[in-house]
Amino acid sequence: MPRLFFMNHSPITSVHFTKNSSDFIVNEIPLYDFSGEGEHAVLHVRKRDLTTWQMLKAFSEASGAKVRDFGYAGLKDKDGMTTQYISIHKSYLPKLENFNHDKIKILSTTFHNNKIKIGHLLGNRFFIRLKKVLPVDALKLEQALKTIQKEGFPNYFGYQRFGVNRQNYAQGLEILEGKRREKNRKIRDFLISAFQSYLFNEWLSYRIEISKIVQDFSPKEISKSLGFDLNTSKDLKAQKPFLKLFEGDICHHFPHGKAFICQDPKSESLRFSAQEITLAGWLAGNKGLRAEKIAGQIESKYYQQALSFLDKMRGTHRFAWSFAKDVEYNYRKEEAWFEMHFTLQKGSYATVVLEEILKREL
Repeated sequence: MPRLFFMNHSPITSVHFTKNSSDFIVNEIPLYDFSGEGEHAVLHVRKRDLTTWQMLKAFSEASGAKVRDFGYAGLKDKDGMTTQYISIHKSYLPKLENFNHDKIKILSTTFHNNKIKIGHLLGNRFFIRLKKVLPVDALKLEQALKTIQKEGFPNYFGYQRFGVNRQNYAQGLEILEGKRREKNRKIRDFLISAFQSYLFNEWLSYRIEISKIVQDFSPKEISKSLGFDLNTSKDLKAQKPFLKLFEGDICHHFPHGKAFICQDPKSESLRFSAQEITLAGWLAGNKGLRAEKIAGQIESKYYQQALSFLDKMRGTHRFAWSFAKDVEYNYRKEEAWFEMHFTLQKGSYATVVLEEILKREL
């Protein structure tokens, strides 16, 4: 599933990256401040080289609570060092007072009135260290990060979504077609979501291809290549952001708010450039806004495989383009290390940003 990158610099192939606890660090940013009182204990925890599920299992064994009794806002990478917040009823807290694990540490404890639920996070703060970075590549990385900060990045689903062999999406389609059975509901739902993610990535890659054509060619050449009328091509060419908006696109207020149908691409592109709104894409299913007009025609082209199974999938939408915040970077020439920090909205992959910067898949 090759994805089209939007930046034009040559691939940076010589640098070295490993997702380990020193070079890849993720800190969760909660959605709200915890009240400090209530029935639920909130643990700020740090884990290393464990999945969230493995961490919760360790807490379950120590406390006697079932894994499902714990609340958490999102799943964190196995590889690397990550911090996140989990909740459990305070009655289990005494059994965790002497909790000891070589890969898990409780950093602090507070209380709240409610259990933490999936999605209760603003985003994540990332630290990434690249090694064996030559000065010429450090300059490329610096410029790429400046571009990401100014213009944003395509919000693809990362390789983690598709499994070691990148075939999760195919298994999800087989389940929908009745060619494959999966008794475990969580695994079944995950495989189907991988199929939805695959279609989204394919659609987004084509939208980037369209935007590249608009960027590089004249309105007449755009019309001939893509089959748009000349006025549409001129309007696309006039838009400032790299990613071009069409009438009928699904747009979304950024970073929070509602989705809406784009009626005036010219004016909405100005808000897009100001990072007030963004383009959103459909995760195919029985719900969620559908694109209309030209945008709807483009969408339909890439979602044909899903149209027979919409009643078997829960539809929604996802930011197609996102923005990194608080971008920082530092080149340590003596060590040949390039270090970067940035904050992403929930659901965005730091590895997708890194792949865009490096212009190659990890």
